[in-house]
Amino acid sequence: MIRAHGNRLSHLANGQVKTRAAASLATRLVELAEALEAVIAQHRPDAAAAEEVFVNKNPESTLKLAQARGVALMCAARLGLDVGEYAPTLVKKAVVGTGGAAKDQVHSMVSRLLPGAVIAGSDAADALAVAITHAHHLASGRRIA
Repeated sequence: MIRAHGNRLSHLANGQVKTRAAASLATRLVELAEALEAVIAQHRPDAAAAEEVFVNKNPESTLKLAQARGVALMCAARLGLDVGEYAPTLVKKAVVGTGGAAKDQVHSMVSRLLPGAVIAGSDAADALAVAITHAHHLASGRRIA
């Protein structure tokens, strides 16, 4: 979660949702939905953003990621949030300056853009990078309008 005022960004929160590995996929998706709905209720964001699914070397992992992403999109939309969707290369380019940036480069740049934020791992850094990309796209859209 970030707050954007024009070009000024500030960190509100970040973290990771963990589900029970021993639970069935359906149960894990329910746990994910409940956790996301709780975060949205707690922070009451104006918008949400998600990274588009990229094709992984492991098709089973890609499918599970797509299912979890679907739950995230559904939760945000059901709670009335507009959702921006961004390709991973666009997020990397927006935050780092190159679409081929490595995860550690994204993490480092997010730390610079959100000084003082304690980032809960590379997945949280990726999520914050998506939020930063969305904030920049919204700001650009307002300037154009």
